[in-house]
Amino acid sequence: MRPLLTCLAISILSLAASGAEANTLTDAEKSEGWKLLFDGTSTAGWRGLGGKPFPEKGWVAIDGTLHHAKGAGGGDIVTTDAYEDFELSWEWKIGEAGNSGLKYNLPDPKRGVGFEYQLLDDEKHADAKMHDGTRTTASLYDVLAPAAGKKLNPPGQWNTSRIIVKGSHVEHWLNGAKTVEFELGSDALKTAIAASKFKANAAFGVKTKSPILLQDHGDEVSLRAMKIRVLAAK
Repeated sequence: MRPLLTCLAISILSLAASGAEANTLTDAEKSEGWKLLFDGTSTAGWRGLGGKPFPEKGWVAIDGTLHHAKGAGGGDIVTTDAYEDFELSWEWKIGEAGNSGLKYNLPDPKRGVGFEYQLLDDEKHADAKMHDGTRTTASLYDVLAPAAGKKLNPPGQWNTSRIIVKGSHVEHWLNGAKTVEFELGSDALKTAIAASKFKANAAFGVKTKSPILLQDHGDEVSLRAMKIRVLAAK
């Protein structure tokens, strides 16, 4: 029988290995054009919103994750590169009663307003009980609610998400199932935006090339395995 300390050391090494492995690309992924948005050890490729340097507090690369600590501040962060037609995949877990989001298609890259893939503790955060589900996880925040029956793992457990933007077509996915699908410029999307908090923003919903944004909503969130590939528009 191994001593307890030896077992603990093996367990820690195993966790570190799994974290490092999450932030790598296979040869097949590389050939398909995938690139990492987070290398697992540093904040390279990210900066503060509005061209600011990467925040000195709040966000940190730790244990193979890009982590924001609850109440630590720091503000929103964005990628240094901008994207228009892409497929984005990432893993994330939220703290209890937590709220965060991943945003794209920002009309003004200096402001944190744009399409948001909501990341939420649907059981304990008040947003989940408001606005007919348009503020729950995997929604198009405040605009389109996710499909019924989605599978969301609880706080502290990893989820896998995906966004596809190709031409006018956009999809949100959660844990292998599609949750939201819409067409940019469609009457259906325009109607939904007109009923949302973004109704007065004429540029909201117009396709644009912009950075990817991670939201500091004051709560704990961890992300890893963040990878993206540029797609050819239809």
